[in-house]
Amino acid sequence: MDFINEDIENYVYDHTQTEDDLLWKLELETYDQLEIPQMLTGRIEGQLLKMLARLVEARRIIEIGTFGGYSAISMAEALPEDGYLITCEVDPVAIKFAKRFFNESPHGKKINLKKGPALDTLKQLSGSFDMAFIDADKENYLNYYEAILPIIRPGGLIVVDNVLWSGRVLNPIDSSDHAIHRFNQKVKYDYRVEKVMLTIRDGVSLLRKR
Repeated sequence: MDFINEDIENYVYDHTQTEDDLLWKLELETYDQLEIPQMLTGRIEGQLLKMLARLVEARRIIEIGTFGGYSAISMAEALPEDGYLITCEVDPVAIKFAKRFFNESPHGKKINLKKGPALDTLKQLSGSFDMAFIDADKENYLNYYEAILPIIRPGGLIVVDNVLWSGRVLNPIDSSDHAIHRFNQKVKYDYRVEKVMLTIRDGVSLLRKR
């Protein structure tokens, strides 16, 4: 679903901070080498994540769903030198692709890619996190949310992608449609977080832990 006129979308893109050469290369190679390249975070959302990480002064970030690594690198750019980002992925093709770019990035040393189901990784984590980004299998969104919320510090931020799901939340049909709608409904009435839903890309929710 096109939420915004294409000319306006292009105007927004042109007036958003440009990415560095490595992220531009990552984007080009994503479209050339990975399946469903539309899953790429891209400039607008990447710069949003980077700015949000700076605004909450994040030092520790958890990401669910690495894909090609664009979002992880974007957020890592905002971390201090001793900052730490854990990103979780199950797809071996995406893992191999992302690792190559993490190794090329001067911020790659801040990124720890965990292979395997994210829920298993989350059970093993200790300490609190300042920010989380959820962008993975939609059927598990509620499970990821409930696992992440306890380890986010008060005042910390959870960013959730694809919450409009190409507009299919208005008339859910398949399991992913219903999962996103259930997640949105859960968050709407969850007193533990302050929330705002944005019509950026495929919908982004910002959830601040009280």
